[in-house]
Amino acid sequence: MKKEAMFWEPRKDGAVQCFLCPHNCKIPEDRVGFCGVRKNEGGKLYSLIYGSCSGIADDPIEKKPLNHFYPGSIVLSLGSIGCNFRCIHCQNYHISTARPGDSAIDEISPEMAVDLAKSHGCRGIAWTYNEPTIWYEYTFDSAKLAKKAGLYTVYVTNGYINEEPLKTISPYLDAMNVDVKAFNEGFYKKICKAKLEPVLHTCEVAKAVGIHVEVTYLVIPEMNDSSDEIKKFCGWVVESLGVETPVYFSRFHPYYKMKDVSATPLETLLAVYDIAKDAGILYTYLGNVPHAEYENTICPSCKNVIIERHGFTAAITGLENGRCRQCGANIPIVTV
Repeated sequence: MKKEAMFWEPRKDGAVQCFLCPHNCKIPEDRVGFCGVRKNEGGKLYSLIYGSCSGIADDPIEKKPLNHFYPGSIVLSLGSIGCNFRCIHCQNYHISTARPGDSAIDEISPEMAVDLAKSHGCRGIAWTYNEPTIWYEYTFDSAKLAKKAGLYTVYVTNGYINEEPLKTISPYLDAMNVDVKAFNEGFYKKICKAKLEPVLHTCEVAKAVGIHVEVTYLVIPEMNDSSDEIKKFCGWVVESLGVETPVYFSRFHPYYKMKDVSATPLETLLAVYDIAKDAGILYTYLGNVPHAEYENTICPSCKNVIIERHGFTAAITGLENGRCRQCGANIPIVTV
């Protein structure tokens, strides 16, 4: 479905300039931007994917992952096609590289999305699977309706969005899990065809405007897993986002155009976990590994288990009125 885009301006040469993400694409007539889904038609910029869903599912909120945001709840997950990154290890490349007309999609209006969430017993809506920021017009309209209906709203994102669009949607966007793919510009340039600094800025702005932020870092052997890089990343989290920000270090599995890279050794993840704890990050989790103790939420004061997890199930065992049942420490988890 096509709809006129937000955040662009015409140029004298008939091109348009898009200001949705830091690519700031200058798009000639009848061409699309880097994301592949925003097109210049007749000197106007249009989203080609408004309401176009490639994936619809009811998911545990922990699958996003968001461990400190409505734990144990079910969220309606919606995805479209396209992306403003070109990650050569993309786990969803079949939709991130797709273009309008390439694959079967369902047209789901914002009103339908809200009705689906409510009829399925979901507490909220998450835009995920592909990059939600390039689906901006649809997610913006849907988020406004979702909030009116009493639903929470979530982006699972690479964080590549300009400040004005982020602030515009912020009153209607409750939470974000931002994938910080590495902590060096070389990785972003070579692997993602993007830049690191705008991603960090997005995290900082989101935190400042009151969006609940959690951060994921996929640990890839010999590419972004050095102790020095992890220490710098953790230092940024502590200084810019705060020690209570949940951080997930996930195991890499060979995929797409990076099948020649080995899966992340468990020993590496355990070392990374220790670095994060030494840096002062209070809530550190390991992903894609079968070790439940690194999935649980632990009280940093008395080590009581606050939330016990097995896979994507969550049992809130040690939380009462936002505090640890055992010692009374405040635990920053958004609940009912």
